[in-house]
Parts: sequence; C-alpha cells; structure tokens
Amino acid sequence: MKNLLIFFAAGSLGALANSIAVWLFGQLGINAAFGVSIAPPLSPEWLYPRIVWGGLWGLLFILPFWSSKLLVKGALLSLFPSAFQLFVVFPVMAGKGVAGFELGVLTPVLVLFFNWIWGVVTALIIKAAR
Repeated sequence: MKNLLIFFAAGSLGALANSIAVWLFGQLGINAAFGVSIAPPLSPEWLYPRIVWGGLWGLLFILPFWSSKLLVKGALLSLFPSAFQLFVVFPVMAGKGVAGFELGVLTPVLVLFFNWIWGVVTALIIKAAR
C-alpha cells in the first residue's frame, strides 16, 4: 500500500511538472515556434484532471522491471500516457485528429517530450521517497 501511495503522489507531482512545462512553453511561444497550437491557461480547471491522471499513470511504476534504473523506467513508462494522449485524447476527446496533427505537425514530438518530463520527475520523486 505504501508503494501505491508513493507512486500516485509521485505521478501527481510529475504531472504538475509536466503541466508547468506545457504552460511555460505555451506562454514563451516555444510551442508556437514549432508550429504547434498548444498554449493552455494555468488554471485549476486545466490542472486538476492532469494531476489526477498523472497520479493514476504513476501507478504503472508498480510494474516489476528496471527497479534499479528508475530514470530509464520513467522514460519508458512515459510512452503510455503519450500513446493515450495521441491516439485517444486528441482524436476522440478533443477532435484534433490522430496524434493531434490538427494542432501542428510536431505535436507528437512535444507530447513525447512533455510526458518524458512526467516520467523522469516521477522517477526522481519515487527515488527520493524511498
């Protein structure tokens, strides 16, 4: 039970880091420079579901592989929320096409990068909590 609590909390904090990065890149015009129309507001309505989902995705860290290489594990596990966002959230829930291509051709690259941030931050927090 303790591990599940750590993984959820770490995933939530990783999602907060991810969200701040997405917001900051949008505010600084970095996403727009890559031709990607992602510039969300830093609001509770936008943050809350991302943090909860980040915590739920953090439960993937219970999988028993590469426990000694948490950063590698975090990078690999970040592919799961990336795939979900690219192939479920963008096309089905947001109506932005498969992989969010309607937001820009480089959308998948940025999604992979931002979710990599989630995975690495989550792994670092798990390591610090143990």
